[in-house]
Amino acid sequence: MYLSPEDMTALYLTIRLASTVTIILILVGAPLSWWLARTKSFFKAPVSALVALPLVLPPTVLGFYLLIAMGPSGPIGKVTGLIGFETLAFSYPGLVFASVLYSLPFVVQPLQNAFESIGDRPLEVAATLGADGLQSFFFVAIPMAKPGFLTAAILGFAHTVGEFGVVLMIGGNIPGQTRVVSVQIYDHVEALAYDQAHQLALLLVVFSFTVLLLVYGLQRKFSRSLFSFN
Repeated sequence: MYLSPEDMTALYLTIRLASTVTIILILVGAPLSWWLARTKSFFKAPVSALVALPLVLPPTVLGFYLLIAMGPSGPIGKVTGLIGFETLAFSYPGLVFASVLYSLPFVVQPLQNAFESIGDRPLEVAATLGADGLQSFFFVAIPMAKPGFLTAAILGFAHTVGEFGVVLMIGGNIPGQTRVVSVQIYDHVEALAYDQAHQLALLLVVFSFTVLLLVYGLQRKFSRSLFSFN
């Protein structure tokens, strides 16, 4: 298998983007998932629907509205302009921002399910030992939800790697800056370079299959541990 320097650059950029996005998703998704798992607020349903919106919304629609928002006249563009930054559109930071929004449900939902599966009993025991809400979250909920964190991180990383519509709308096709693997494959196909497209596409197929094996393996292992515990 031969990968050109442009292919290697696209691979490196994709891994860098997916790693950055996954870290941000875990940091943002954990408290949001905890709130969704515990709250009885009226706002739970609207927030859940908003988080899950990328699952049903065409990526080009999300990318289009993000592009408008990031423009000089958009709300995000105005904020970045006030603090001295250029527009996020057609830039690596813009890719990160868009990817976080697009992959958010793939992290929030596994974490929310993991937190809900804990139940109230461990938290009640922690409270009787003097733990407050923050301590219960960090020292009880997070350790017990570790399989959910692993699944969420794997899905968030993999989903970011496979993005196309959103990254093309927001990042365009700038070599070394916004041209990720999915866009590179598209370029190869447009140029009728099917052999090069096939090699990159095969890498993504193998990667996706491996990700699914890991996720299903984690789920089965977690189910067995719960059964043994019970």
